[in-house]
Amino acid sequence: MTHEPRSQSSFTCIHCRAEVRLAAWGTSHRNHCPRCLWSRHLDEEPGDRRSACRAAMEPIAITVRGDGEWAIVHRCNGCRTLRTNRIAGDDHELALLSLALRPLAHPAFPLDGMRGGG
Repeated sequence: MTHEPRSQSSFTCIHCRAEVRLAAWGTSHRNHCPRCLWSRHLDEEPGDRRSACRAAMEPIAITVRGDGEWAIVHRCNGCRTLRTNRIAGDDHELALLSLALRPLAHPAFPLDGMRGGG
């Protein structure tokens, strides 16, 4: 995302260049693109917009918070900081599922040799 919005109500995605509305169903404060899920490192604390880094933040995983809410885990391509960002109602469902299923598609260890215990 760029922090130079075309208007007070939108920004341009840093990754796919789509025009993105700041407010969306389920959120009044958007930090990532609903199409590609990429973000820009803007916050030191959620919502403060004080980060000096401002590099692209790649979506790398999905996590489930204690209250059952899904969140996207982003890794900054500049400083390597990890941040979570709640999912909005208009986020692209297939992009979210693809991200959530990534560990199953590319396991960290071979699954074909695993045997059940017992």
